[in-house]
Amino acid sequence: MRGHLDALLLASLDGRELHGYAIIEALQQRSGGALDLPTGTVYPALRRLERAGYVHSSWSTVGGRQRRTYRLTHSGVQTLQAERRAWREFTTAIEGVLVKPPAPA
Repeated sequence: MRGHLDALLLASLDGRELHGYAIIEALQQRSGGALDLPTGTVYPALRRLERAGYVHSSWSTVGGRQRRTYRLTHSGVQTLQAERRAWREFTTAIEGVLVKPPAPA
C-alpha cells in the first residue's frame, strides 16, 4: 500500500462521484476483498488530495444522510493517468526480473 494509496483513491473516483465510505467499498470490491482500508486512512488521504487540487468535494444527500461526495478534478485525471503509466512501467520492470525466462532450446 505504501506509496500507492493516492493512485488507488484517484482510480476509485475515475468517471464517478462517490462519498468516502463508497470509495472504501469500491476498493474492496475491485480488489476482491484484498484492500480493506480503514476510514482513518482514507479520509485524511482524501482531504490531502483535495488540498493538492486532485479531487473536489461537495456535500450531498445520500439515503437521507448528508455526505461529502468526491470527484476528480482535471488535475486529478491527469495525475491518475501519470500514476497508471508509472504503474505499468513498474510492473513491466518487476515482471522482467521475477518471471523465469524460458529454458534455452
